[in-house]
Amino acid sequence: MTELRVYINPLGAGTPAGRAVFYTRRAAGPYYRWHYEEEAGAWRAARVGLSSQTLRALGVSNWQTVPAALQAKLLKHYLE
Repeated sequence: MTELRVYINPLGAGTPAGRAVFYTRRAAGPYYRWHYEEEAGAWRAARVGLSSQTLRALGVSNWQTVPAALQAKLLKHYLE
């Protein structure tokens, strides 16, 4: 996936269920926040505007740390 960046908040931005929250951005596009919705049993995304303070708190995530179901969702979301 060209120029796709995946971020996490290492300071503990997880959901109450303990699932991680991921942020993505491709090239100079918008940021998306991804979280797992238990009721739907699926990963959901919302386009977000991040403050410079929030951006400084995020860390780049390794693709291997992204759950397989989210990887599949990201590939569909960012079709080339």
